[in-house]
Amino acid sequence: MPDPESLTLDSISLLLVWTAIAVYLLAFVAYAVDLAQRSVRRDEPQRMPALVTAGGGADTQSASDERSELNEVRTRPGQRQRLLWARIGTVLTGFAFVFHLAGTIGRGLAAERVPWANMYEFALTGTLLIVAVYLAVLRRYDLRFLGSFLIGMVALLLGGATLAFYVEVTPLMDPLKSVWLVIHVFVASLGTALFAISCGLSATQLMQARRERRAAGKNETTKGLGLGYLRTLPTAEALESLAYRFAIVGFIFWTFTLIAGSIWANDSWGRYWGFDTKEVWTFVIWVLYAGYIHARATRGWRGTRSAWLSIIGFTAVLFNFTIVNMFFKGLHAYSGLS
Repeated sequence: MPDPESLTLDSISLLLVWTAIAVYLLAFVAYAVDLAQRSVRRDEPQRMPALVTAGGGADTQSASDERSELNEVRTRPGQRQRLLWARIGTVLTGFAFVFHLAGTIGRGLAAERVPWANMYEFALTGTLLIVAVYLAVLRRYDLRFLGSFLIGMVALLLGGATLAFYVEVTPLMDPLKSVWLVIHVFVASLGTALFAISCGLSATQLMQARRERRAAGKNETTKGLGLGYLRTLPTAEALESLAYRFAIVGFIFWTFTLIAGSIWANDSWGRYWGFDTKEVWTFVIWVLYAGYIHARATRGWRGTRSAWLSIIGFTAVLFNFTIVNMFFKGLHAYSGLS
């Protein structure tokens, strides 16, 4: 930790980041307690009836069913269940976000540039956007049941990056002195945030689908698995529909990331594509999510197969950020690590 007698703007930023991590951990505990309390609840959530238009065909039926499924998680804040620990977790997440934002801005001011030019700074900004998207989405969808997953992941990634990837502020390398640094990396971070929420929904969908299969087989107990809270969550179909929507928006941002990266590469190195490791993995991620969206939309890949494609896609995103940046050499060697 920095010496209080010699605080700089960057060291203050670091203190704010550690404070955010501590509050995120408290929020994670609150969300975990909420899930534990949901496990002992005896009331099943009411399912919304299908909204089918008279005379509609199969496509209309499918679209109506999907809208009906999404109604299960689309609620106004004032209409939601009054789950005390979920509310505490959300409030703590908001406080942590403020510290996180202040630390990120402080790092940018200390560096006199945007704070995403190395692995530490990208983790700082990327996790900030995950929380920002989560808090924004809560205005429309009640996704507080994802709090323990998302906030726990943010605390783990941010804490790990601060311990392993932190570097002192250094001047930008020449290829990074471009407006594309602002656009390309920010859009990639935003796409990553949307993929993270989609992954959390898909993981929850897999657990919910298993519970529903057990319930259909007259074995409704999930206590042995510690998943009793699933009885209070939307159906697997509703979770899948919402995960799909987040993945589509994230895919749009990731497509722009790929295009912007090619333009930037041409400006910096005189070619749009060079099969650099980072470029290849960015394209692999694009292919995975393109396959997920296409398979679900046209091939009827729904349920378990759809969820696993979403999870594999986000795993590739994390692999691209960690393993590729740390262990693969190439033109995108901007991790900041010696």
